Amino acid sequence: MRIDVITLFPEMFQGPMSESIVNRCIQKGDLDLTFHNPRTFSTNKHHKVDDYPYGGGAGMVMSVEPLARCLDTLLDQRSYDSVIYMTPDAKVWNQESANATSLLQNIIIVCGHYKGIDQRIRDKYISQEVSIGDFVLTGGEIPAMTLIDSVCRLLPGAIGNAESALTDSFQDRLLSPPVYTRPAEYDGMAVPAVLLSGHEQKIAEWRHEQALSRTKKIRPDLLD
Repeated sequence: MRIDVITLFPEMFQGPMSESIVNRCIQKGDLDLTFHNPRTFSTNKHHKVDDYPYGGGAGMVMSVEPLARCLDTLLDQRSYDSVIYMTPDAKVWNQESANATSLLQNIIIVCGHYKGIDQRIRDKYISQEVSIGDFVLTGGEIPAMTLIDSVCRLLPGAIGNAESALTDSFQDRLLSPPVYTRPAEYDGMAVPAVLLSGHEQKIAEWRHEQALSRTKKIRPDLLD
C-alpha cells in the first residue's frame, strides 16, 4: 500500500511512524509512506499557505492554490483509490472504515490546519472526509497517524497471527472480552476457570457473553 500524506508538519510523523508495526511494514516494503509539504508548492516568497477567511471571522484558512498544485502533482503521477481529508466535521472513523481502506492500493491523506482548508479543495479533490471523534485538534496530523496505524495493522503479514486482528474490538460491533495471561492467580485474583478448561466451545461462549455484557454496559450504541 502507498499512502501520500499532505501536511505542513511532516516531522510530526517521524516518531510514531518509525516504531512498532508501522515501521515493520515500511521496512518489509508492504507500506510506502511519503510526505508532501504544501509550502513547497506555494508561489509566495515567504511560502505562505494560509489567508484570512472571506466573510470575516477569527482564524486562518489553508489556501486553495498550494494544495491544488500538490494534489495535481500527485494525481498526475498515479491513480489513487481515495483522497481522504482529516477534519472534525465528518463521519467518524471506525473499524469498518479501517477494514475497507486496508484493501486499497494508493491513498492520499490531506491534513488540515488552522480553521481548515478552502472548501473548493474539498469539492474538487476529496473523495472521503474522516473525523476521529467529536473534538477539535490543532491539525490533521494526529488523526492521520491514527488512520494509518489502524489500517497498517490490517495489511497481510503486519501482525504475526492474522486472527488477532479479526478478534479486536468493533470487528463484530462488540467490545473485546476481558483477557488474561500467566500467572493463573495473582494477589488473590484468579483467572476465570473456563479459560483454563481447554474446552474451546465453552471458552468461545464465555468470551461472546463477556463481550456482549461489556458492550451493553459501556457502548450500548453499538448494539442499536
